Amino acid sequence: MDLRVALIGYGTGGSVFHAPLISSVPGLRLAAVVTGDPERQRAVRDRYPEAKVLAAADRLWEASGAYDLVVVAAPNRQHVPLARTALTSGLPVVVDKPAAASAADARSLAALSAVRGLPVIPFHNRRWDGDYRTAWRLIASGALGDVLRLESRFERWRPEVRAGWKESGDPRDAGGILHDLGPHLIDQAVALFGRPERVYAEVDARRRGAAAADDAFVALTHRGGTRCHLWMSATAARPGPRFRILGSRAAYTVSGMDGQENALRAGLTPQDPEYGVTPPEAYGRLGTPGDDRPEPTENGAYQDFYAGVGRALRGEGPPPVDLGDAITGLEVIEAAIRSAQDGTVTDPGAST
Repeated sequence: MDLRVALIGYGTGGSVFHAPLISSVPGLRLAAVVTGDPERQRAVRDRYPEAKVLAAADRLWEASGAYDLVVVAAPNRQHVPLARTALTSGLPVVVDKPAAASAADARSLAALSAVRGLPVIPFHNRRWDGDYRTAWRLIASGALGDVLRLESRFERWRPEVRAGWKESGDPRDAGGILHDLGPHLIDQAVALFGRPERVYAEVDARRRGAAAADDAFVALTHRGGTRCHLWMSATAARPGPRFRILGSRAAYTVSGMDGQENALRAGLTPQDPEYGVTPPEAYGRLGTPGDDRPEPTENGAYQDFYAGVGRALRGEGPPPVDLGDAITGLEVIEAAIRSAQDGTVTDPGAST
């Protein structure tokens, strides 16, 4: 029997990512979408006619027995309240990044998850980017040798401040570049090398009228000496390489963003044969000066996140992403903010 999924929120996160991914995974069924916006309600009915359209989350809790999973894709400040209500209604939860506006809130959510015996699974889909999967393979196989430094970038050119909560300076909104793009880059680094021991950061609001950070550099030092240098920006008129990984034997470099987001925006899904496939001209390169070659990029596979969610809910494996990793990521973000304010190297374990 299919697991019945209720999706809260049908903005970019809900409409571009969650709904098409859920609908593409065997064993999951998009049973309901919560959105109060009439235009978004019409869009849901057009694309997912079998899904119920609910105007408010209260309607969902009133019929909680009709669902097996809640996905929270609402604005950031609503993540924890909605996830807590789902848990107290007896439903496991997937929460879009960041799982909470603060590490303390995320820890409180983890405590409730443990008490209720229900998982809270962070949606860290960038673990299934094709370039990241390629980097993981090269590191795990030893092709790079010991990793000395990983450079990772998620940069955009958005010179004008846009209206909306993502540009808010209110900490409760978790707006700004560190909470928008930072969770992706930090989570990838933590998944590869574990919790960092030291954090240094430079965080700025560069654009005229910006209330939240729009340009940041975060440096992580991991046990064993590996360093991760992470750039995230809305002010990059010319983005740098997506990954540049320097090892004791070889380096791997790749430019351009994983194509899954653009494919999903164009209406493709993982059921389309071209979805997640990187063309040879966009491959990265592996090797040393004068001795390098194109390195085929692994297929992107965001749908594997939801396949893993299905297995976890059926008791067939662990969640695809552990909530503890999201808490670590938030602690790193908070350490980065302190570092930028104080001009110091910070211990992420000191986060409160």
